Amino acid sequence: MFDKVLIANRGEIALRVLRACKELGIATVAVHSTADVNAMHVKLADESVCIGPPTSRDSYLNIPSLLAACEITGADAIHPGYGFLSENARFAEILESHGITFIGPKSEHIRIMGDKIEAKRTAKKLGIPCVPGSDGGVTDEKDALKIAKKIGFPVIVKAAAGGGGRGMKVARTEADLVDAFHTARTEAKAAFGDDAVYIEKFLEKPRHIEIQVLGDGQGNAVHLGERDCSLQRRHQKVWEEGPSPALNESMRSEIGEVCAQAMRDLGYLGVGTIEFLYEDGKFYFIEMNTRIQVEHPVTEMITGIDLVNEQIRIAAGAPLGIKQSDIKLQGHAIECRVNAENPATFRPSPGKIAYFHPPGGLGVRVDSAVYQGYTIPPHYDSLVGKLIVHGRTRNECLMRLRRALDEFVVDGIETTLPLFRTLVRNADIQNGLYDIHWLEHFLNAGGMDETPSA
Repeated sequence: MFDKVLIANRGEIALRVLRACKELGIATVAVHSTADVNAMHVKLADESVCIGPPTSRDSYLNIPSLLAACEITGADAIHPGYGFLSENARFAEILESHGITFIGPKSEHIRIMGDKIEAKRTAKKLGIPCVPGSDGGVTDEKDALKIAKKIGFPVIVKAAAGGGGRGMKVARTEADLVDAFHTARTEAKAAFGDDAVYIEKFLEKPRHIEIQVLGDGQGNAVHLGERDCSLQRRHQKVWEEGPSPALNESMRSEIGEVCAQAMRDLGYLGVGTIEFLYEDGKFYFIEMNTRIQVEHPVTEMITGIDLVNEQIRIAAGAPLGIKQSDIKLQGHAIECRVNAENPATFRPSPGKIAYFHPPGGLGVRVDSAVYQGYTIPPHYDSLVGKLIVHGRTRNECLMRLRRALDEFVVDGIETTLPLFRTLVRNADIQNGLYDIHWLEHFLNAGGMDETPSA
């Protein structure tokens, strides 16, 4: 096991990793920017090192500063959390060359899955079902039209190095495609420094289903069921739940085993999430995230397995201690991402938290690194915390979530809590009748007032 882990992140995920390390008896090092000097994980870590000014590129993305922090403190491993450098293959290689363990997958797997085109090719080879589309990158307008005619409109043009909805354009006609093709390439170049794009069939009303996997790099891998992340705004997840209201046990087991076997064949190391669009009983691979997910607590609540603990153990060389037969899904869990944003316009609302009262009670978990008097800085994402609720059934979970949301108080800033209080009472949500476009349609139709009560 590691002697000391440096946590190369901030906010609630830094605190989550710190807690896992403490429970494993591992000393912790918190790194922070000058804007995060009063952060919770900094206060609780065994040691802390300031690595730069507020801007991410000068602090949390500054690899020389992170290496220096390891040198100063003697940390023998780095946990990258999610975001920042968590899916940077070069960072993993640099750490390895300095004798520091990257708590994550092998760099080759990060690199493969980080390129959407190569990830799709690899998924096909591993037997994972994929969306019909181009076999690789498309650089010519005529080729784009030829592919679109073959698979049928509508189609979607996607940036190969993309994420978060950038470099993605839908085309419903040949005329649309010409504009979508050039616009997507331009956006991709500006956002990612790479204008490579590919084309896929556009599904009209799919759900976003993701399978949690865990492998030890020694040929052993399991799946831990699915999460339904279909409630999204601008391709950003808002509400996640598991199991999905759309799947039955047979579907779950079948796609889960496909993913687990693929990870065994790949020799995958650590936690990962294989993401699909699901429509009319069919799964279509879209990407794999080679890191711990924001929504990992949903899986922890329904399996009872500490994913971060397992991630650290496996990175230290321990074999997978869980068999597929050991994993039983119990009940239902829902996670709401509570952000410092206006609940109708999603305008960021950084500032000082005047009063903070998280909910409690049976089956209620709040993963948050904020506290009363804490100031949310404007330099990073706006996540205040994650409210995760578990129940024996989905209905019990929804009722418990309603109660927990009514208890949750955050004063001094705007948050998205009113949005969730509205959603949990909506008939479509209660009946599980939603897809990836549902929330956008709901908001565009005026589902939230511009200035709802806090």
